[in-house]
Order: sequence, then C-alpha cells, then structure tokens
Amino acid sequence: QVQLVESGGGLVQPGGSVRLSCVASGISIRWYGMAWYRQAPGKQRELVAGITVGGTTNYADAVKGRFTISRDNGKKVVYLQMNSLKFEDTADYYCNAHGSESQYWGQGTQVTVSS
Repeated sequence: QVQLVESGGGLVQPGGSVRLSCVASGISIRWYGMAWYRQAPGKQRELVAGITVGGTTNYADAVKGRFTISRDNGKKVVYLQMNSLKFEDTADYYCNAHGSESQYWGQGTQVTVSS
C-alpha cells in the first residue's frame, strides 16, 4: 500500500519559515516526479513546486525565491522549505508523487500564516 505522509505544518508568523516533509512508503520515490500542491479555503488546488526524477525543480511564480523543494531518495522523503512566509501562503499543503502510470497524494498538512 502506497502512502505519502506530510508533516511540519502549523502556525507561523509572517516572515517566518517552516519546512514540510513528505515521507513515502510502498514506493521508491527515485522513480517518481514529486511535487507539493496547496489548496487555500475556497480556492482550487495549485502546484507550488515540483522536482523531477533527475532533480530539476520548478516553482509557481508566487513562491519563487522563497520556497525550495528537495528530495532524498534514499530516505524516501521530499521536503519543502518555506521562507519569508506571507499571509497568502496559508493553505493545506499536499505531497504528490507522479509516475508514468500512477499518481499518489498525501492527506495534507495545514500551514497557517498569522500574526
């Protein structure tokens, strides 16, 4: 059974930092593109950052220069380092693994940016 389990969310002040982790089980993430998505209340889920099997990264314009996605294939973990957080970063953040024939989602972790 494939599971993606996110952690690291919580309440953070504007300008602060948080690191999200996504631990995979049941798959070897080295064969999957990995990504973080987010969904704010009343909005559609959107791509935040992605990292390919080869390590190439891409980011939504809203987070470029502030967020960094990375992966540790041996530990089966994907990270999202979030710096200089803004109120508008408040959302549920979801981990995604996508391969040629399958796709998996985590249950999400909530990040709330508030003073």
